[in-house]
Amino acid sequence: MKTLILHGWGGSDAPHWQAELASEIAKNYGTVSFPLLDNCHFPSKNRWLKQVKQILDDFKPDTVVCHSLANNLWLWLCQEADMREIKRLFMVSLPSLVTQEKTIKTFFPCPLPKNIYAKEVHIIVSDNDPWVKRQEAKEIASHYDATFTTIANAGHINTDSGYGKWKLIEDLILEKQ
Repeated sequence: MKTLILHGWGGSDAPHWQAELASEIAKNYGTVSFPLLDNCHFPSKNRWLKQVKQILDDFKPDTVVCHSLANNLWLWLCQEADMREIKRLFMVSLPSLVTQEKTIKTFFPCPLPKNIYAKEVHIIVSDNDPWVKRQEAKEIASHYDATFTTIANAGHINTDSGYGKWKLIEDLILEKQ
């Protein structure tokens, strides 16, 4: 199983749960790619699309784990003609499709592609995420027949809200449920 972990705006370096997850996958002899995307503090949708398309072509992951803006990036990637289907997609803290933030404006508004290119889709959100209303995330999950998990009072499910080592995501990715 090959897992690609895609960070959001600003990256997800330690002690963020994505960095912890990458470490845990490696410790369990899994194959993981956790790249730092170009200019992560001032991201460009087109640069990120180009970079991640190359990573997808070279690495050929079975599982992709997106956090925050990486989810919107995945939705944009699904507009591309040459996407290949993966086995599992985990979308954590998906921002609103109509987010209005100057620094990341090239990613919005974000369309919902017809095909999400994943056999299984898992969406995990918090009930108090400042970047998306739970109802919008639930509608997106329904659109793709995704499993939908809400975590109480978890904010944007990042380091600021206390999500370093995160057993739930590690168990899901390593299939230890």
